[in-house]
Amino acid sequence: MLIAILVILAIAIIFVLILAGIYNGLVGARNQVKNAWAQIDVQLKRRHDLIPNLTETVKGYMRHERGTLEAVTNARTTAIKAADSGVAAQARAEGELSQALGRLFAVAENYPDLKASQNFLALQEELTSTENKISFSRQFYNDSVLQFNNKTQMFPSNIIASMGGFKAGEFFEVTDTVEREVPKVSFS
Repeated sequence: MLIAILVILAIAIIFVLILAGIYNGLVGARNQVKNAWAQIDVQLKRRHDLIPNLTETVKGYMRHERGTLEAVTNARTTAIKAADSGVAAQARAEGELSQALGRLFAVAENYPDLKASQNFLALQEELTSTENKISFSRQFYNDSVLQFNNKTQMFPSNIIASMGGFKAGEFFEVTDTVEREVPKVSFS
């Protein structure tokens, strides 16, 4: 009788440890997704901070391109406001900002003095570096969301996930075909 009670107790303890392990794995994966999103957010903030310097540098050279500069400024404002609107809204706003920057750089081609400006070249290099970091951060975020979503949807962790209120993560996706196009930036 004592052995049967010990066996049942051992099985119960093992079961509780398995449940705790699954739950902790879900919490860790969810936190990984949050961390990955925070890394994107850091790089987007860096990009948003560079844009006013870029537009100020460009203003002196591109007096006749007011509409292009306003489009960049407006897209930046929209992107900043979209930060609290969810992944899809922010992806859309950031895509519009990338397009506006692409148009700005395309117009800059017509201004040789601007292209020779050390300040402009330094800002362009910083922006290019930041865009690369954003790209890598988005990839890491989507990898983290995939891992978390797998845990929330696969058996037996899906049972714990539904009981614990874990919801599938949202991928950072570009849905508009125009946004998928890489803006042509050339300073030659």
